[in-house]
Amino acid sequence: MNTLYQLYALKSKAPLQLEQAETLLMMPELLRYFLTGTRQSEWTIASTTQLGNPYTRTWDRELIQRLGFPPHLFLEPVQPGTVAGPLLPEIAREVGFSEVPVIAVAEHDTASAIAAVPTLQPDFAYLSSGTLSLLGTELKEPAINDNAYTWNITNEGGVAHTTTLLKNLTGFWLIQECKRAWRREGKLISYPEELRFIEQAAELRSFINPDDAMFNQPLHMPQQIQLYCQMSGQPVPTTEGEILRCIVESLAFRCRFVLERIERLTGNYFERLHIVGGGAEHVAFCRCLASALGRPVWAGPQEAAAIGNLLTQYQALGYISDWQQARQIVHRSFPAQVYEPIMNERWNDAYLRFCEVTGQNESV
Repeated sequence: MNTLYQLYALKSKAPLQLEQAETLLMMPELLRYFLTGTRQSEWTIASTTQLGNPYTRTWDRELIQRLGFPPHLFLEPVQPGTVAGPLLPEIAREVGFSEVPVIAVAEHDTASAIAAVPTLQPDFAYLSSGTLSLLGTELKEPAINDNAYTWNITNEGGVAHTTTLLKNLTGFWLIQECKRAWRREGKLISYPEELRFIEQAAELRSFINPDDAMFNQPLHMPQQIQLYCQMSGQPVPTTEGEILRCIVESLAFRCRFVLERIERLTGNYFERLHIVGGGAEHVAFCRCLASALGRPVWAGPQEAAAIGNLLTQYQALGYISDWQQARQIVHRSFPAQVYEPIMNERWNDAYLRFCEVTGQNESV
């Protein structure tokens, strides 16, 4: 839930708390305040509140006024790479440092992860993959139009005054919940076993829409997946391998569907997809993703958010000149694992079936 709605609920149910507040600080800004004593808003995390103006890269003061929020709560956002100040003396003494600069990085972790995509191309597509996933591209200016609204594709802040055009997707939450359900039943499935089960299961048999509301709650996920397949008239997966394969193939096809909408929105065709985060280490998913897209998938680095954080600090301190150089460093330091697509016609036919049984249409 974006911050706008949380503040509006507070205004409606506990207005005195909002009136007495001095400053709105998002969680990374609060941690930085504890380290420096300096209150600052940072644009990439501020842009996730739904209270910012993507064009001016600052707060939408008119919107804030119309919603009745106290305007003094919202400090003018700084850009990633701004030095917030030195470490507080008492903290510096405790840890044995002195005069340590604390830097406002790209404090939205997705923005930091995107900053570390190891590409040398100006136009690229990325999947920041984990429990939840974010699929998108980096733009110089926002893309705000009817299609972006219909498809629920957002414009958020990125490094170097860029816009991260992206859509939030369900990720490995589905697998995590399945393994949790099986663990309660006494079945502990390791990652190597997971890959083996997927490899042994029949391909392209049953599909789900990973973003269907029936998968949002921490229910018995294997049973939910079986129910979805039954209700949509598909073969019902029964074994752990069949359920896991259903998940990874469905995640891959869902990514293709959304990527095609982003390409229509931007007018760009992306020859490859970069995947960063935990999903970059999931071999079965990366293989399925490449075949579902019909184009190569470049996987890694897994710890992109931490790397992007470091690169922002290095640039602020003058060790790196710009983000082109920063991404060249990532490209050289973390060689990507490249997955090539296979069996394109078969996967294309399966994609059409996925769209049909999951009801994928222009509203995504």
